Amino acid sequence: MILLFHREECPYCVKVRQFMSNNKISYTSIVSPPGSPSRKILNKLGGKEQVPFLVDTDVGEMMYESDDIVEYLQKNYVQ
Repeated sequence: MILLFHREECPYCVKVRQFMSNNKISYTSIVSPPGSPSRKILNKLGGKEQVPFLVDTDVGEMMYESDDIVEYLQKNYVQ
């Protein structure tokens, strides 16, 4: 399962969501505005409250940075 911590208005998050949509990659959306409970989870998992943050629970992969996330998804989820 892919989890994506993001904010609706963040351009880097939009880039990742658009890539996932265009490539029909299923994910669980976790909207994480500053001060939200999901930000605490994000900080606990990754060590900072930066979005976008992707968690691939199937393999234990976690990462920040939209370009890195798109590259990872391209390599592992796009045929």
